[in-house]
Amino acid sequence: MQALYVYVIAGAVLAGFVQGLSGFAFGLVAMSVWAWTLEPQLAAVLALFGALTGQMIAAVTVRRSFDRHVLWPFVVGGLVGVPFGVWLLPHLDLVVFKVCLGVLLVLWCPAMLMSQHLPKVTFGGRIADGIAGSIGGAMAGIGGFSGTIPTLWCTLRGFQRDTQRAVIQNFNLSMLLVAFAIHVASGSIARSMLPLLGLVAVAVAVPVLLGARLYIGISETAFRKVVLGLLTASGVAMLASGVPALLQRA
Repeated sequence: MQALYVYVIAGAVLAGFVQGLSGFAFGLVAMSVWAWTLEPQLAAVLALFGALTGQMIAAVTVRRSFDRHVLWPFVVGGLVGVPFGVWLLPHLDLVVFKVCLGVLLVLWCPAMLMSQHLPKVTFGGRIADGIAGSIGGAMAGIGGFSGTIPTLWCTLRGFQRDTQRAVIQNFNLSMLLVAFAIHVASGSIARSMLPLLGLVAVAVAVPVLLGARLYIGISETAFRKVVLGLLTASGVAMLASGVPALLQRA
């Protein structure tokens, strides 16, 4: 049990700091730690709650004005996607879950590293923004990954740093609130999870504040490269663990 607490705290602290600095990625960072030891549904609920807690703290600490005309397609699409993600979560298999998360990390993180060299995407308009939002909403329901695809899409769109932060921060907060409310209403959060949820809330608070304060003072680009590099390595490790088990089943 003590080892479980150590893993939960370590994942929450690391993920909270990254979220405070970048405005997203709590779920990815936390799950890269928790997926090794926690059951998928427990890890997903903890990631969702931690991401929501961290996002609320970061939203108060790092305030950014936003253009509602830019934000609303993401939110509308996300509201469509959240229920699907919540429905999908109980049906996840541990091995498949690790492989899928590993693939996501290995594909998404290098794409984010290379995105600054890619031409801006100009097609699709608000419909494409809504599709990105719906995928983010579904991933919020699965485990608090709401910002992953929308962040990549905003980067490919060529949004300025503060504009992107404002869109993702407000989108994440909306989707995580809805997703967590659905989980509570559906009864998927058991009483046995409550001590761990409290532990995550306490562990997240200070790292999020530290990350948010550093957001203005240091180069986010340099730090992002370090974080995405570590996440890519974590994804490779998950694939190395999960793919052989998946092949053995076949």
